[in-house]
Amino acid sequence: MAKKRIVKEEEKAKPLANIYLFISLIITIFYFIVNMVFKTITNFSGIINPVLLTLFSIVFTAIALTSQRKNKASFILGSTILIIYFLINSLNILDIVKITSITRVENFTGRSLSEVAKWAELNNVDIKQEYEYSDMVSEYNIISQNVKAGTKVNEIKDITVAVSEGPNPSKEILIPSMIGWDSERVIDFVNKNYLSNVSVEYISSEDKEDTVIEQDKTGTIKRNDEIILKFSEGENTNFNEIKLIDLKKKTKFESLIYLKKNHINYKYEEEFSKIKKNLVSNQSMKPASIININEDELTVYISKGQKIIVPDISKMNMTSITEWIVKNRLKIEYIEKYDDSIEKNKIIEIDKQKDDILAQGDIVKVTISKGSLTMPEFKDLNTFREWANKYDVKYTEEHAFSDTVKIGDVIKYSYKPGEAIKNNDTIIITISDGKKIEMPNLINLTKKEAIEKLKNIGINYNFLYQSSDKEKDKVIDQSITKGSKISKTTTVSIVLSNGKGKNENENNDEEVNYRKEEKQETEKTTIKNKSTNQTTTNNKTNNNTTKEEKPKTQTKNCQEKTIYIAPDFISSTPSSTCAAIKNYYSDFTFTCSYKSSMLASGMLINSSTIDGNTFSTCETINLVISSN
Repeated sequence: MAKKRIVKEEEKAKPLANIYLFISLIITIFYFIVNMVFKTITNFSGIINPVLLTLFSIVFTAIALTSQRKNKASFILGSTILIIYFLINSLNILDIVKITSITRVENFTGRSLSEVAKWAELNNVDIKQEYEYSDMVSEYNIISQNVKAGTKVNEIKDITVAVSEGPNPSKEILIPSMIGWDSERVIDFVNKNYLSNVSVEYISSEDKEDTVIEQDKTGTIKRNDEIILKFSEGENTNFNEIKLIDLKKKTKFESLIYLKKNHINYKYEEEFSKIKKNLVSNQSMKPASIININEDELTVYISKGQKIIVPDISKMNMTSITEWIVKNRLKIEYIEKYDDSIEKNKIIEIDKQKDDILAQGDIVKVTISKGSLTMPEFKDLNTFREWANKYDVKYTEEHAFSDTVKIGDVIKYSYKPGEAIKNNDTIIITISDGKKIEMPNLINLTKKEAIEKLKNIGINYNFLYQSSDKEKDKVIDQSITKGSKISKTTTVSIVLSNGKGKNENENNDEEVNYRKEEKQETEKTTIKNKSTNQTTTNNKTNNNTTKEEKPKTQTKNCQEKTIYIAPDFISSTPSSTCAAIKNYYSDFTFTCSYKSSMLASGMLINSSTIDGNTFSTCETINLVISSN
């Protein structure tokens, strides 16, 4: 009977053990997902630990389910332990159950910048600083922060704090009438409201001594606007000597009141001192000395704060630099820059060197590495240009024909998305000029036939007229030679005959205006510029023959010559580019057409068909110039 009871108990334990094993397997999978999704993993152990624990639990469950042992009590116990362990750890990661303390962002308002720097370093959080004026928060203390207090540290990468740089000198305040106020009340008002440009005069008056009798401004003004106050010195002004008081540690305005009141000749100078900045640090005559107001001059020294000698900052970490900045009442400006040779968040350079002398309030610029800049994926060319300009990335643009990429779109970049861009490297962008088109022969066609032919292949065109023996509206020349490979963005200029004996130009008004501009620019071109261009071209052609101007009545002899477009010819004004080329190659006939393009204004769009090519001096050469 006892044996049967034991068998029945074992049979009951078997399905119970399987249930426990199944639950532990579910909890194990839940624990693994929580670790991978919700936990911030900072090192290798952060990945390997949950993986090994999960594998162990799966193997344990598999062994328990396939075991032939009749007593399953040990498996139930093991499953229970795994369930408790994985469940509590999962709830801890989700911040439902707190076992280990979770570091959270503190409220830094009103606290010192150096405290925030220490906290940020301890918790591996980048700190960014922005300086703002504040009347309420002391200098170098925190006004506000962009991350709410209580936020879990593992949810943020950086924190930006607004640091007080003291009262705003340009803030507008309300100035009341101070007529009748004594000097102590005026001093108190000036100091409390941070007024920085109050002028004082003492004049003889029957009014009460040392009270304001005139004031040039009241109402709303800026703190640094000038205010002129005139005080009564009473009727007793008959004195030549006075015993000096100790002005040390008084404000500049307090000292000014004293000096003006007693008609003392004075001058102010600044010096480094242990005394607080902007207070009187010394005077040229000792306190209790007798000063002759008609002969002597008193020098009053205003403190610039202590002399700050820059240490070797390059060997300090960011927390130490921040502490040094705050201690010495300096300001720090962080500049972030991508650098593939410097680890992220490490210092690239500092604009102050060891043993430099600084004064309180000076700015120290620290350039911090953002690590390697990687190539993003761009939806269009304009997005790339904005990105490159933002991060000072060098790039050049090249053009190529493409049967698959439409005109103006990018065929390829020299860097693939995700690749690290090396310092000072140049990204090459290949831009599509569309499908390659072969320029047809238009010579001897009528205007109508030429238009039809060009429309069929989608090329832009314009017309110029020239005297010719050929029939009117017959094509006598074209700016792009037949067989040239061009794109749809190209504009061809077609020269039509205007009939025998006709010299008038029947071109459109726009072309006439451009010709007027070109003529004016040609007249302005200096002899020196032409001489420079001559030297450049002679170096390319090894031809030092001096050109002689031919009489207008002489018959033009056709010669084969090579045209080189020197950099000096190109101007940001399209008409100036045209005029410069015409002026230099005066034995050629040029026509200039202007077209909007992706090139800079004044650049030669059809440079590849002109520069370095040989032409007859009897040809008419069309220059297609960018008019952006």
